[in-house]
Amino acid sequence: MKNQLSRRGFIRAATAASAALSWLGARRSAFAADADKPALLGGKPAHSGGWPTWPEWREAWESGVLKVLRSGKWCRAGAGEEVPNFEKGWAQLLGAKRCLATASGTTALITSLYVMGVDAGDEVITSPYTFSATYNAILTHKALPVFADTDPATLTMDPASIESRITERTRAILPVHIYGMPCDMDAINAIAKKRNLAVIEDACQAWLGEYKGRKCGVLGDLGCFSFQNSKHIPAGEGGAVTGMSDELVDRCYSFHNCGRSTPTFKGTGCFTRGGNFRMQHFQASILMSQFDKLVKETEVRRANADYLGANLKEIAGITPVRLPENSRAVWHLYPMRYDAAQFNGLPRGKFMAALSAEGIPCSGGYSEQYNDGMFDETIASRGYKRLWSDERLKAYRESFKELKGNKQVCETTVAISQNILLADRSCMDHILAAIRKIQAHSAELAKA
Repeated sequence: MKNQLSRRGFIRAATAASAALSWLGARRSAFAADADKPALLGGKPAHSGGWPTWPEWREAWESGVLKVLRSGKWCRAGAGEEVPNFEKGWAQLLGAKRCLATASGTTALITSLYVMGVDAGDEVITSPYTFSATYNAILTHKALPVFADTDPATLTMDPASIESRITERTRAILPVHIYGMPCDMDAINAIAKKRNLAVIEDACQAWLGEYKGRKCGVLGDLGCFSFQNSKHIPAGEGGAVTGMSDELVDRCYSFHNCGRSTPTFKGTGCFTRGGNFRMQHFQASILMSQFDKLVKETEVRRANADYLGANLKEIAGITPVRLPENSRAVWHLYPMRYDAAQFNGLPRGKFMAALSAEGIPCSGGYSEQYNDGMFDETIASRGYKRLWSDERLKAYRESFKELKGNKQVCETTVAISQNILLADRSCMDHILAAIRKIQAHSAELAKA
């Protein structure tokens, strides 16, 4: 009887255990289903741990800033060593002969354009896919920013579209290494040399970017950098001009320092035309503290970007950006091209909303800014009407319709910011898992 009861108890226990296992199995299936379901449809986000914050401040940097503040030597026009030391260090880091620190990336561009002879009534060929400071710097000189088209494969200036934009007024080409991705500089420089045009690099997002073994910022006549708060090496504001010519950088120094003469550039006396675009010493101290950090973090971003690119290209409808041969980007933003047709017609806006819900912040990058009203205001202004004929200004406005590559880029790009690339490799897997999850449920998301 005892054995019989034991057997019965065993059977009851086994039955209960089996039921429990079935329940747990069902729950696991439910959990798995939730894990595979996009967050917008009630699933669990692919990433929930947050991301590295930006900018980062380190206590070890404080002594250098305090030393400057307590010295009372804050302006580079007087005494103080920090700005000249930064200029030497930045030039060395890039392999440039010279560097001039400025108040911002915008003032670096304004200074460089002036020194390369851009004046009222001139035209400068540049990229439409950029921050507005690029063409605002050109407009500051009462010159006309003429847009080459954007190559959808690279998101940078398409060299094949440059020559058709050149006129008798063209003075310079201003390529933009957008998101830290080098332009095809050999092709651009060849056109510039053939047409006797200056080349000014907008490297404001390309600190340590490389093109065929050389750093961005030393590939044209002058290069321009920004150290604004969002940048990879920030100081709140700040900028730099780099170059391989003492004469050009000395002219830049004069222009940025209220037109004061330099040992090699006297102008017409003690002063020539110029403005006050100087960097302050405490900014230089902050920047110098970050040199080693910049180098190390650049390699982290590159490794994670390489990993993402190798895996994203396996997902139909997601296309990583192509870089020029033997080039290395630094990824101020990490962009990808999105094809809604491969996601059951899920609009890009809904894709980005779904990706953000998975804990992956993203954006659409730049828009067609020439349609935002700035250029309508420009060509309607009294000054521009004096400098160009109505026919030229009308043709200029109409030419924006020719930028089909740029339109495509603006409508299909999805980008994640640089601080996300500083997370560990498992977080990159979360990004990939999120995109795969969205694609698997894209038909449902499109209807939601």
